[in-house]
Amino acid sequence: MKTETGQMMNLRHVQQHFSKAALHYDEAAVLQKLTADELDQRLDLIKIKVQRIVDLGAGTGFLTEKLWARYPQAEISAVDLSESMLHRARLRFQRSYPQQAWWSAWLKTIPRVCFVQADAYHLPFESGSQDLVVTNFMLQWCDDLDAVLQEVRRVLRPEGLLMLSSLGPDTLKELRQAWVSVEGEAGHLRMSPFVDMHDLGDALVRAGFGQPVMDVERYRLTYSQPIEVIRDLKAIGATNAQQQRVRGLTGKTKFNAMLAAYEKQKQDDKVCATYEVVHGHAWAAQEVFKGPNRDKNGVVNITLDEFQNQLKARG
Repeated sequence: MKTETGQMMNLRHVQQHFSKAALHYDEAAVLQKLTADELDQRLDLIKIKVQRIVDLGAGTGFLTEKLWARYPQAEISAVDLSESMLHRARLRFQRSYPQQAWWSAWLKTIPRVCFVQADAYHLPFESGSQDLVVTNFMLQWCDDLDAVLQEVRRVLRPEGLLMLSSLGPDTLKELRQAWVSVEGEAGHLRMSPFVDMHDLGDALVRAGFGQPVMDVERYRLTYSQPIEVIRDLKAIGATNAQQQRVRGLTGKTKFNAMLAAYEKQKQDDKVCATYEVVHGHAWAAQEVFKGPNRDKNGVVNITLDEFQNQLKARG
């Protein structure tokens, strides 16, 4: 469990870096857009009545926009720690859906979206007030995952749904390897400790969620030079929140040595950046434990291959 001081230090760090990245975030957030698309597609298979939605870690709002297109009559709260990110999200909706459009008013399709600056540990919503919470690439920046999931569980109504994507431990393994080759085991501190699929599923159950469904996909982005990977990470604000615990600045010599080590990993004149993406959803209900006497009412068994095939067919 993290201390309150440590948690607040992490929040300030994350807020500062994502605020700096807000202006050019969309240009570099290729993977974030891809996973937002996939998260949206997975909602095709979810059949619940949705009136209130929280997009937690909404950033510049590209997932929020998809949620409104899917649930145009719902009230959507786009929540982010960074006011700069929310400013970009507001501009997105102002450009796409001007309030003055007479046809929008006539069709009653003006987005009911509010933009809320808040942290994930203290959501400004009443208990049991939300039908759906979605979060795309936000959980990995939280120091205290259990506390965040408990807060999400609090605001969801009974049988409400959490849909998520997060980064797993194989993310940026090439960059990690380059740092370790220069600094030894201390190089691991240069990278954020991402939670794997099984630990995330266990955390969901501890927070009071039931029937978590988890799966993993891996993406490989290629670059001409290692420095391009670093620039992309900086452009999306994805610097290591753990680096506040590393005393002193990285010297130019050490940084260049890391780039040289990364360069040695080139294949076909390209360097790779691997991203392990954990997808999951869980219900705001107690876990249904396995056993011959368990309640099977409403339970549908489906393999992961069948689930993915249905997504591809709908795409």
